[in-house]
Amino acid sequence: MNTATTNDPLIKLDSIKKVFLTDEVETHALAGVHFQIGRGEYVSISGPSGCGKSTLLAILGLLDTPSDGAYRLNGREVADIGASERAQIRNKEIGFVFQAFNLIGDLTVFENVELPLTYREGVSKAERRERTIGALERVGMAHRVKHFPAQLSGGQQQRVAVARALVGKPAILLADEPTGNLDSKNGEAVMQLLDELHKQGSTICMVTHDPRYADFAQRKIFMFDGRVVDEETMHRLRHEEDQRLMRPRASA
Repeated sequence: MNTATTNDPLIKLDSIKKVFLTDEVETHALAGVHFQIGRGEYVSISGPSGCGKSTLLAILGLLDTPSDGAYRLNGREVADIGASERAQIRNKEIGFVFQAFNLIGDLTVFENVELPLTYREGVSKAERRERTIGALERVGMAHRVKHFPAQLSGGQQQRVAVARALVGKPAILLADEPTGNLDSKNGEAVMQLLDELHKQGSTICMVTHDPRYADFAQRKIFMFDGRVVDEETMHRLRHEEDQRLMRPRASA
């Protein structure tokens, strides 16, 4: 049973840890992450490569599970949710936008955006069409419904990917480096689109390595070595790491 109220955070993380085991070596991708995201917020997560940003986003999107800690989504303990229901929640409550667009090449723009709705019971063909066209109109791509991804620019493909994420009316939009495969002009256009969606009420959590794009968010979360740190600490740690890498190695 969902006991969440509108005053509760949509997402609440408490001491989330993630350990990967490869060849008997432990890699601590997340080392005790705490934060929450309220309904209607626009949050960015930034930090250097390998700091755990994408791992954290995968856990938020129920694509991965933490090794330890508690995650509450919409008032529910995620650990108590079975695999089949998690799949339903991903389809209904979470919209994903990926760096590589992840559009299906042999489906049209319309079919790509409609696809998540085809996995839902009780959604008629007429309703699927209405919601698909509505999502494409929101991102300015309704005039390209019959085109295929290969006929679109990178910026247009990402707009279609955003429409696909929006079509199910998710509780939160998770964007993993949404400008990573775009030039600066198209990257800026996608960021303006996300900003407009937030103003219309969407809750957004975006991972980015680019501080210019992190500034679009209402609130910024900084990560370093699997932990959430404040901005001043992150800059200090990055400087110390750069200095360490620049030091000449002592001869054996």
